[in-house]
Amino acid sequence: MASAGLNDVPDLYFVAFSSAPGGRSIGSFTAWAIFFPEAWRQFAGTLPESERGDLLSGYYRRLIDRDPDIHMPAAFAWSRYETVCSNLIPRPDETSMNTAGDASALALARIEAHYFVNNVFLDDGELLRSIGAVREIPAIVVQGRYDMVCPIVTADTLVRAWPEAKQVTVPDAGHSAMEPGIRAALVRATEAMKSRTG
Repeated sequence: MASAGLNDVPDLYFVAFSSAPGGRSIGSFTAWAIFFPEAWRQFAGTLPESERGDLLSGYYRRLIDRDPDIHMPAAFAWSRYETVCSNLIPRPDETSMNTAGDASALALARIEAHYFVNNVFLDDGELLRSIGAVREIPAIVVQGRYDMVCPIVTADTLVRAWPEAKQVTVPDAGHSAMEPGIRAALVRATEAMKSRTG
């Protein structure tokens, strides 16, 4: 998924993180079941069997419901699933995540679901077709080698369309910015951009 829409590009620089070809994530909650079957069963099992044919719609309905007894279990199931699928090495806290009122889980799940039900507000190929609008902006694309959310082909495709961008592949990371290698690469990228602005 694109981390910055073309309308949201800062005046001088930005750091791109796991951008997908055409601006869409080629990973999907269902596709992740290939690599994370236990987590997928738990995620899908949160919904009634009658709604499992369209997980996104089922989760979205729950996430936008005003009743915390409806939206919080959905938010935590979404958050747990994403956490498991985003990390190369399982985090010790991922199995202990609970429904203890974490507003950040709800906010993130609502934002992501809103983007997904709206096809991330981009037409197929739109981001790559519009790359000329940002080609002069220095950029560093940080990508985990084993990212299952936005596989490495996404960064490769973006950088081939945007040869002025520098790609940094973190060899021992998945998708999460909380992984040590990704975090370090993002800090280095930010420092490099900061040094350009003097």
